[in-house]
Amino acid sequence: MTAGPSHSKIAADIWAVADLLRGDYRRHEYGGVVLPFTLLRRLEAVMASTREAVWERDAELQIDNRRRLLEIAAKLPFYNTSQQTFATIVADDKNVAKNLRDYVNGFSPNVREVLERFDLNNGITRLASAKILYQIVGRFATMDLGSLSSHDMGYVFEHLIRKFAENSNETAGEHFTPREVIKLMVNLLIVPDADAGTGVGQVINVYDPACGTGGMLTAAEDHIKSQKRDAQVYLFGQELNPESWAICQSEMLLRSQRGDIQLGNSFSQDRFAGRRFDYMLANPPFGVEWKKVREDVESEAKLGHAGRFGAGLPRINDGSFLFLQHMISKMERVEGKAKGSRLGIVFNGSPLFTGTAESGESNIRRWILENDWLEGIVALPDQLFYNTGISTYFWILSNRKAAKLAGKVILLDARDQWEKMRKSLGDKRKMISDTQIEHMTKLYERAVEVAADPDDYDHGKVKIFGTRDFGFHRITVERPLKQRFEITEDTLVALENAKALARWDGRDALVAALRGAVGAVGSVWWTKDEASAALRDAAKAAGAGLPGTAAQLKALWGTVAVVDPAGEVQKANDGTPLPDPDLRDFENVPLDEDIETYFAREVTPHVPDAWIDHAKTKVGYEIPITRHFYVYAPPRPLAEIDAELRDLESQIQKLLGEVTG
Repeated sequence: MTAGPSHSKIAADIWAVADLLRGDYRRHEYGGVVLPFTLLRRLEAVMASTREAVWERDAELQIDNRRRLLEIAAKLPFYNTSQQTFATIVADDKNVAKNLRDYVNGFSPNVREVLERFDLNNGITRLASAKILYQIVGRFATMDLGSLSSHDMGYVFEHLIRKFAENSNETAGEHFTPREVIKLMVNLLIVPDADAGTGVGQVINVYDPACGTGGMLTAAEDHIKSQKRDAQVYLFGQELNPESWAICQSEMLLRSQRGDIQLGNSFSQDRFAGRRFDYMLANPPFGVEWKKVREDVESEAKLGHAGRFGAGLPRINDGSFLFLQHMISKMERVEGKAKGSRLGIVFNGSPLFTGTAESGESNIRRWILENDWLEGIVALPDQLFYNTGISTYFWILSNRKAAKLAGKVILLDARDQWEKMRKSLGDKRKMISDTQIEHMTKLYERAVEVAADPDDYDHGKVKIFGTRDFGFHRITVERPLKQRFEITEDTLVALENAKALARWDGRDALVAALRGAVGAVGSVWWTKDEASAALRDAAKAAGAGLPGTAAQLKALWGTVAVVDPAGEVQKANDGTPLPDPDLRDFENVPLDEDIETYFAREVTPHVPDAWIDHAKTKVGYEIPITRHFYVYAPPRPLAEIDAELRDLESQIQKLLGEVTG
């Protein structure tokens, strides 16, 4: 038996079709042509065995509402009643556009809705006008897209999207996630439940609010069914990009998948309001602004926890925590027979620590940790994704954590679990092997035991913390303002230009008095009382006066006073020292440590005159995972550095010789 073409060969053949578009289409438009034709040909290949049965059944039926009966005949959740195929369309080169439209219109409504997202009707017109429609259809007619599994066809679509995204200077990673990354995430999400709820007919709902082309959803289904063959898995997703939605929706149709994939922005158009799911997973785009939906998000945030964003709002240029709060709002409640939920999400480093105490991000972390939903965070290798080489992290959350993890959080360092790819794909230069996926999955399952056993080989890769360990009091440390007072030419210029004194009629007279007073210019006083008396005497002698309002006096002293560590401590009216803003500092005190004890140990020995402004104390939460897994790298030997410098110098001299020679 001859094996069918591989998914890489098919992807290369489809990509080659883009050569026909050169000249008539811009590079960023290629995807809008190739993707819908790929989809059409794939659908035709899947329907091939039942097409005649559908035609016969369609001819027999004398009723208008025949959709369900035709789906039964097709043995699929879609069908096509047109007598056209790619082969018949190519056979009639005079009527390609007409016959292709007839073919497209013969599809069931759910497929036509998908094709409309590609604006295929106008696309046919444009291809026909460019006189390349026949060639495009002909190329696809020769392709065998029926021999590929659903899994491999997913690879084909991902390859094409990545290539088209590169041509459009778009972010390919916004549309899909590398399959091995998905497999690891699904493992970490599902494996703890491998032995739970294996009854016949168990219904499991899986949701992805940024589902792209559906790779995470389908991988989750495959893994669940490998563990629980009798389970009924329903997939739900929402996607913002119309083309990605269309590919995902078609994939669901091809798999006869139960569930619902919706088009729209998850923040402003929650298509699953009120729904709850057993498992949720997502790889939302990193650092994406939510400015366009700001009004909707802020309006819902005002509802507090009656809405989805009650814990707080992140900064406008990163919606990561909006996705996470959205997912948390859809967790099954742990009440009565309800079993709760587990969710996994891919983040960059920003959600771990961005935002000061009591900022939106910090408050969201606090809310998650205080509710004991965060089960674990896994630090992944860098250069895993197509669109970024930065470090990434899995966050695993659950409202039904195992008893041994109650009040605890797993931190797992998997940054060394990678293999170098033979050929880079965009920014993706590393991959995770199946062996490494299995190792990390088992390590996550055994995290508590490994962390407690210093003799375990992976002991250094796992740490267990209490949820409160990530919290801290951010205290404001003040030191006294110390000043001397002086009159210099710079002082007088500052007085002449002080805005607060601009409307005071006595300003010019005071400046003249101070400039003309014997001994005034260049004088220095070490206490405010001495300076006040001297200034008053100098003004009086010249027939001038000092300012009368508080604002004017403040402006005067602002020009005369100079910060000096040897100067006088300045005090408020009640006798308490005034703080020096330039010496103000902050300390993060662990949440469960006494603030005064910490201050006496860490601050007072170094700055004995410091004090805490308790009115400014705030509670914050951050998760500095890399700090806990810091590995010291000793400096390179000097001989090695010297040899490298000599080599660079030699290369530079060679280049200079080529340029000047």
